[in-house]
Amino acid sequence: MTAISADSHVVEGPGVFAGLDDKFGDEAPRVMSFEGDGDHIVIPARGATGVNVARMGLAATRLDRDTPLNRNFAHKPDVSGLEDEEIKAYFTGGYSAMREGLTNGARRGDDQDIDGVELEFLYPGYFAMFSMPNVELLVALQKNYNDWLFDHCAASNGRLQGLAALPVQDAEVAVAELDRVIKKGYKGAVIPCTSPADRPYFDTVYDPLWARAAEANFPLSMHVGCMSYIPREQRVNKVRDGIAMYAGAAATIQDTLIEFLCRGVCARHPELTIVVAEFNAGWIAHWLDRVDQGWQREVRGDQSGTKYQPVDEIWRRQFYATIEDDQPALLTRELIGEDRLMWGSDYPHTDSTWPCSTAVLNEMFTGYPAEAKEKITRTNVVELYGL
Repeated sequence: MTAISADSHVVEGPGVFAGLDDKFGDEAPRVMSFEGDGDHIVIPARGATGVNVARMGLAATRLDRDTPLNRNFAHKPDVSGLEDEEIKAYFTGGYSAMREGLTNGARRGDDQDIDGVELEFLYPGYFAMFSMPNVELLVALQKNYNDWLFDHCAASNGRLQGLAALPVQDAEVAVAELDRVIKKGYKGAVIPCTSPADRPYFDTVYDPLWARAAEANFPLSMHVGCMSYIPREQRVNKVRDGIAMYAGAAATIQDTLIEFLCRGVCARHPELTIVVAEFNAGWIAHWLDRVDQGWQREVRGDQSGTKYQPVDEIWRRQFYATIEDDQPALLTRELIGEDRLMWGSDYPHTDSTWPCSTAVLNEMFTGYPAEAKEKITRTNVVELYGL
């Protein structure tokens, strides 16, 4: 049995941004090369250098090391230092320095074979596409991305499945784009993990989107970092400790989940399926219990809102979560729902288990039933996406 990664990533190529500058000028992102400093995704209106594309593919440098990979039992490899030579080569070399599997969908299978992975579901690498303040630009960028990603995956001989991006900032356009990507052959899509600041997901303006996704059995994912706006504490680095932000990443999505669980979305659309991606899951059992208690406390004083339902029942009916080397999730799998967990390698991002995924999974599932491993690393994703 080989694993299926329910959460991997693409490195966006220049084609994602093609033509945007013609219409949107300096507001539009584009790829620019800098001598001795590699390739960057740049928005000229926001600054001269932008983001080096190497940041989206750092795990892929691990086989370039002269020293053995270090990792703890059942854990992903240790993170490289940014001053390590193989990392520097990526930052200065740009796309041309990357493994071919990151730039050519037809070669991604080479990287999967090293890792013992049969197939990957691809999320974006350029998370900023979900938070463009110019909604018209955001829509155009996401349509570009969806077309580019489809072609990228089509070259993979069935070993890549892309997840389309939906521009929820314009709910009407999002429904049209949902219909378009379904017709193209996509099996799922990504929406921001934070709803637009002026319009939470329980607003009925989104109901046609939820209804169409439910009707089509089309899962919608909310991935860490894919936010509709950047919270102040993440824009101003000095406001919050960086370790605290990393360790508390789940807080980013918890308010959003309440909008679905308790504020009417799941009640109105009980067939809608949501994937909570790369927030891991060791926190979920405790958190669901607290949400359930909080909701019961609320309805004792005010019964005008959505009718209370046991929160764990809603979760098991409509939600999935992806994990990497998250052992607390396995320990609480019966509370979360063993059928509701899916493993992901996160390749080629820094948190990835690549190229050690087979060993990590074998170690993680030591002492667990073989059926649990098969479900979480393969069967659940097959059933969710109808493979």
